[in-house]
Amino acid sequence: MSATPPEYFEAVYAAGPDPWPAGRWYEVRKRGLLLAALPEPRYRRAVEPGCGSGALTVALAARCDEVVAVERSTVAADAARAATRGLPGVEVRTGVVPQEWPAGGYDLAVLSEVGYYTDAAGWSALLDVAVAGLAPGGTLAAVHWRHPAPDHVTSGDAVHAVLRERPDLALVSALVEDDLRLDVLLRAPAGSRGLSVAVRTGVPGAVA
Repeated sequence: MSATPPEYFEAVYAAGPDPWPAGRWYEVRKRGLLLAALPEPRYRRAVEPGCGSGALTVALAARCDEVVAVERSTVAADAARAATRGLPGVEVRTGVVPQEWPAGGYDLAVLSEVGYYTDAAGWSALLDVAVAGLAPGGTLAAVHWRHPAPDHVTSGDAVHAVLRERPDLALVSALVEDDLRLDVLLRAPAGSRGLSVAVRTGVPGAVA
């Protein structure tokens, strides 16, 4: 199994706590797209591996009762703790996934910019752990950069190809742009009534 060396992340964040500036319009828009694609207005408990400096963690806190974020870089984890200080229900842990995946159930898993730092076997192992802890009908959202990058073991498109092949997840929505790919899936069988937001929420005229 190949993966981006852990030293890389420490070096990147040691050079500055926000190597991918959270205020850059691309990052702001990406967070907005992901949040808008989530099929539920609110979640009980979310898990976010690779939280970086915590910009997405802050946004998720507004939609979730609890958020458990995990970051392998100690510098980034400290920055995420500072960014989320005072927000109720938010916990930032320092650890490596999938080995130190948060225990306990959750109904939302957000995998943002993490899949291409390992090979297909490593990504599948992470997905196995993520789905195992996801409640039936729970949401898994993944978003990844599509341009080539020297620190990536594989591509964003390859990451999402693996994700879409899983029989234990059903696609709810998808967005493909030149820059990114966003997929939102449910832990539910394909064709389930639970895939339609309109049907679930009783919008007139919606057909299962």
